[in-house]
Amino acid sequence: MRTINGIDEIESLIGTELGKSEWTTMDQDAINTFADVTDDHQWIHVDEARAAEGPYGATIVHGFFTLSLIPKFSSEIFTIEGVSIRVNYGLNKVRFLQPVVVGSRLRGKVEVKDVIRGEKGTQVILNHTIEIEDQERPACIAEVVTLLIE
Repeated sequence: MRTINGIDEIESLIGTELGKSEWTTMDQDAINTFADVTDDHQWIHVDEARAAEGPYGATIVHGFFTLSLIPKFSSEIFTIEGVSIRVNYGLNKVRFLQPVVVGSRLRGKVEVKDVIRGEKGTQVILNHTIEIEDQERPACIAEVVTLLIE
């Protein structure tokens, strides 16, 4: 894991890849739990028999489940020291480029896109790519904005 010491250092890393997380296997139990939490029980995610006959040959991970892995992957890649608060500020862009079939392994990759200093804190814009093992196209790309307060 990479430790970034304060806003000046992260600003110096614009255009730099911070690293990649470990691989995480997406199993049916996790998919079902996400379905229960979000009340999204669409058959393509939870009905294994019907999904086997569907377009992907198996159940697929919810797109928002894939997106929600960003904090997990980030915590494996980097930490920022020298700030008192680090909170989600929003998303500028999210795209789900390829479905994630149950049993797939995912990992995150992070790159610093921009740092915008302001009166109420510093916005750090990070490009997150969620890769699928052995696949050319990623599952998801997301431009995430984090607010840092010193």
